[in-house]
Amino acid sequence: MLGPDHRRAADSLNGLARLLHALGELEAARPLFERALAIRERVLGPEHHDTAKSLNYLALLLRDQGELESARALFERALATNERVLGTDHPYTVTTRANVAKLAR
Repeated sequence: MLGPDHRRAADSLNGLARLLHALGELEAARPLFERALAIRERVLGPEHHDTAKSLNYLALLLRDQGELESARALFERALATNERVLGTDHPYTVTTRANVAKLAR
């Protein structure tokens, strides 16, 4: 058994949260995204690309809930991590940069 704080538990939480988000179940998705992020920050550290993915997923949800400043802060954290870890031209970096830009409109 891997346990509730294993990185694969975070993967499963993110998957379920993304499904709920897509179904419009924003309130149900949020705590799952937050828990997945907490696990990844603790297990993988704040400078891991999977942690940046969790930041991005939670930011998308916050954006959809109208919490634009909170979403922007998470997008910017994810972008900074992706640029450092993956480089400026990586697809995850480009996607996160686009998410930041969409908030500016």
